[in-house]
Amino acid sequence: MYRVFHLTIENNNNYQMKYKRILLKLSGEALMGNRQYGIDNDRLKEYAEEIRKVVSKGCEVAIVIGGGNIFRGVAGAAKGMDRVQGDYMGMLATVINGMALQGALEDVGIKTRLQSAIEMDKVAEPFIKRRAVRHLEKGRVVIFGAGTGNPYFTTDTAATLRAIEIGANVILKGTRVDGIYDSDPEINQNAVKFNALTFEEVFEKDLKVMDMTAFTLSHENKLPIIVFDMNKKDNLLKIVEGENIGTLVGN
Repeated sequence: MYRVFHLTIENNNNYQMKYKRILLKLSGEALMGNRQYGIDNDRLKEYAEEIRKVVSKGCEVAIVIGGGNIFRGVAGAAKGMDRVQGDYMGMLATVINGMALQGALEDVGIKTRLQSAIEMDKVAEPFIKRRAVRHLEKGRVVIFGAGTGNPYFTTDTAATLRAIEIGANVILKGTRVDGIYDSDPEINQNAVKFNALTFEEVFEKDLKVMDMTAFTLSHENKLPIIVFDMNKKDNLLKIVEGENIGTLVGN
């Protein structure tokens, strides 16, 4: 016997969202939960529920996930593996993560589409910008896998590129810390958090928000970035509603 889920999207004209279309960037490591590697099903369920909340408000959600919980090309290259081969292996890892998240989202009643920058038609659609936008307009969550489809580019760059292509209002980078600090808060208890920064200030202070290619793309296209704690309940919803959560980087 199959259970049928129906997700109700609220159509309240008085309800205002600050961001209508978002690109959520998650690291592969975020899916590990308390594990040393792989995917934690409980963490997947938690993320699916947080995403369900914003989708139910009518927010259009696209997602890019890293693959570091399964394989990281740079680490492989450091151990003597060919960098290009390693990066392609990392791209395949992001598709595995995308499939896992897709399943978790559909379990809570959200219609999804997984699009891959590397053709693999048995498990994912090819990335087509117009098709992705149409899915979003129909209320489907679109997960972008396989990075940009090219070696030497990170999933941060893929997230920024896809966000620009689909016309997202903001990139939301979900991490395990609650924003950007002047040093690593997990190491330095006296680290100072920034509530808001300009792109120029991030350059000047040499803060690590995204890799330089991704960050420059965001800067040039005036696409704001919010770094926030994805593991705190309702943070994603609060950001979409306009609350000042995490650290905002903008012009």
